[in-house]
Amino acid sequence: MKIKNYKFERVEDFKYLGVTLNEDNKNQTDLQERIKNANQTYFMLQQFFKTQNISKKLKLRLKNTIIDKTLTYASENWTLTKRGRKQLNISERKVYRRILGPVIWQRKRKAEDINQ
Repeated sequence: MKIKNYKFERVEDFKYLGVTLNEDNKNQTDLQERIKNANQTYFMLQQFFKTQNISKKLKLRLKNTIIDKTLTYASENWTLTKRGRKQLNISERKVYRRILGPVIWQRKRKAEDINQ
């Protein structure tokens, strides 16, 4: 498309203000990128989360303040499918397991334990 002296080309997707937009308005690629960014944020703060001198309450506040914001940035226009919601839940539980530490009562932590 050409308007006056400007030429615009058609693309399938592009990044605008940190959000990947595509022509069929699916956010699966953006969701995957958000999960990847949240994981990178966790790994940057990993030494902080492994420190036993800091309370779990403070670690959870940091998770809610930094990692969750990274994960849900610009999510107000997402249309989540069951698959997308499941991926977000899995990602969140994974971070909770890392923060809350080792196995309790000789079994793996389950979602109910983490939510408590």
